[in-house]
Amino acid sequence: MIDFRSDTFTRPGPGMLQAMLQAETGDDVFTEDPSVNKLEAMMADYFGKEAALYCPSGTMSNQIAIKVHTLPGDEVVCSNLAHVYIYEGGGIAFNAGAQVRALEGDRGMITAAQVEAAINPDDVHKARTSLVCLENTSNRGGGCCYDWEEVLKIKEVCRRHQLALHLDGARLFNALVATGQDPRTYGQVFDSISVCLNKGMGCPMGSVVMGSREFIYHARRIRKKLGGGLRQAGFMAATGIYAMENNIQRLQEDHQHAKQIAQALLEKDFTGHMLPVETNILIFEVSGGAWNPGTFTSYLKKEGILAMAISPTQVRMVTHLDITPEMVEKTCQVIAEMA
Repeated sequence: MIDFRSDTFTRPGPGMLQAMLQAETGDDVFTEDPSVNKLEAMMADYFGKEAALYCPSGTMSNQIAIKVHTLPGDEVVCSNLAHVYIYEGGGIAFNAGAQVRALEGDRGMITAAQVEAAINPDDVHKARTSLVCLENTSNRGGGCCYDWEEVLKIKEVCRRHQLALHLDGARLFNALVATGQDPRTYGQVFDSISVCLNKGMGCPMGSVVMGSREFIYHARRIRKKLGGGLRQAGFMAATGIYAMENNIQRLQEDHQHAKQIAQALLEKDFTGHMLPVETNILIFEVSGGAWNPGTFTSYLKKEGILAMAISPTQVRMVTHLDITPEMVEKTCQVIAEMA
């Protein structure tokens, strides 16, 4: 099957499997796993942060950051489409005891003016606004990339109001490749950054959260409380090291594949509004004749292609390192033949 449901469906290739077999391991709870320590140092240096912490998942790394930055009863500002808000099981309330001010932005991206207006006054009747969370790229925004000037404006708002700024960078490497940005500029702006190694980077598991040494000290304690204390995690961390050394620039191929499929879809009458395709995610409406998201994905499945209906009107397709040029060509041909 050609699987476009998500970039989480990738499997380790020969090089990554070999890296796992050769990994040096220890007990990470004792900070004695050489491979974990190497990955954490590599990630911190790459983004220009003081320290990093390896976590089992992106949800855990986001939730750890939110917990460190807030106190129970605080308010977190983010987009109403943010992963931390709609796809992490109510974790902000469950883990941090905080509430959310969800803002309706553009494809999951909010503005500095919106953030400024959402900050609660210093009033005992109001929750204390303490944290702003951004997501780049935006999953529900079709893999769109934040305008960097707007990020800097949001940072200035946070600075003036003494708010922490966290980045859910689950697909941050896609944004870096698409924009050509320097990853260290992110480290200068964000108080904490979470990046996922399981998506475009192709690892079986793992996410890394980065920040100051003090932040990571507290983050390590929270990770333990959440059951994320790791033992011989070096076998998995080795996949992250391999991905950092081999799988970043190849993300350009995923972006090109997404654009090729988008072009095939836009030539069909049943394709409605499509979000701009900036990286590796396509989100588009399907309507007209016999076609709706259900019938569209069912037809593709019969042709050996998996896609995901994400609403009564929309389908999502995601390209990744297990999608070959031949698979893209076949997909485009199948779409072209749909009446």
